[in-house]
Amino acid sequence: MAEALGRASLLLPSNHMVKGHSVVSVLPWRCRNMRLKSVKLRSSLSWSGSGFYDKRMVAARTAMVPKRSSPRVFSVDSQMIQGNLGIAKAPKWWEKGMQPNMREVIGAQDLIDSLMNAGDKLVVVDFFSPGCGGCRALHPKICQLAEMNPDVQFLQVNYEEHKSMCYTLNVHVLPFFRFYRGSQGRVCSFSCTVATIKKFKDALAKHTPDRCSLGPTKGLEEKELLSLSANRELSFTYQPKPAHVPELDVVVPEQPPSHLTPGTPLPLPLAGLESAPESKEKSTLASSGR
Repeated sequence: MAEALGRASLLLPSNHMVKGHSVVSVLPWRCRNMRLKSVKLRSSLSWSGSGFYDKRMVAARTAMVPKRSSPRVFSVDSQMIQGNLGIAKAPKWWEKGMQPNMREVIGAQDLIDSLMNAGDKLVVVDFFSPGCGGCRALHPKICQLAEMNPDVQFLQVNYEEHKSMCYTLNVHVLPFFRFYRGSQGRVCSFSCTVATIKKFKDALAKHTPDRCSLGPTKGLEEKELLSLSANRELSFTYQPKPAHVPELDVVVPEQPPSHLTPGTPLPLPLAGLESAPESKEKSTLASSGR
C-alpha cells in the first residue's frame, strides 16, 4: 500500500481534475493543511502511461483547515467611515427645529439685503452665541413662535462668527433681538430670556398685524450703515445719500413799462411819502388868503 501511494504521488500532478474529482498529491508537505477522509482506488479510470497496473488513485477533497495566524490590528478612522457610509453629523443646537422662515445670516451684506428685500414683512433679527446658555434655552421657544407666525422672517446672527459686525451695531448683550418693518425701519430692540419671554410675545403681537408702509423699505439706520462701511474688517461698502438742499426762491424784478426809454428814472410811489417843502408852503399861503 505504501509503495502504491508513493508511485501515485510521483505520477499524478496536484489539483488535477478528472471527471469532477480533484486529484491531489499525498506527499507529507502537501497534506499538512487538509484531512483526507478516505482514499479510494478506482479501477474503472485509466491513465495512459501510468504503469500502475491500469489503476489510478483518486482522493476526495475534504474541508480545508487553515492555519491559525496572529490577529491583525487595523487603525480605523471614524471620519473616513462617516464619509464612506454617508453618516450625517449631528446638528448643532441652533440648527435644531429650524422652520422655513428661519435662516442664519452669513455677513453684513446678507443682513442688509435681507432687510431691504423684506418689504412690509416683519423681520426679527436674533443675535446669539453657541456658548450662551440663555440663547440655547430660548431657542426652542423661538422656533415655536416662528412656526406659529409663518409671515414673519427670523434671521439668526452668530455672535462668535460676526463679532466685528455685532460690535458695530452696538450689540453687547445676549440673547438680543431687533424688530424691523418696512419704511419704519427698526421698531424695537430688547434682550430677553425664557423667564421674560412675554416681552418677545408682546412685541411680536404688536408689530405682526398687516399694515401698509408708505415709502421704500428703510432697513438699518443711516448711521449704522456708515459705521458698517467704516469697519475695515467687513467687506461692505456704502455710498451715503446726498444731503437735500432746499431750493431758494429767486425774485425776478419787474420789467419797466415799454413807453419809458432806457435811462429814464421810474416814478416813485406817492403813497406813504411826505409832501415836499414847496407843497407845504403853498398850502400855508392858501390857508392865509395870500
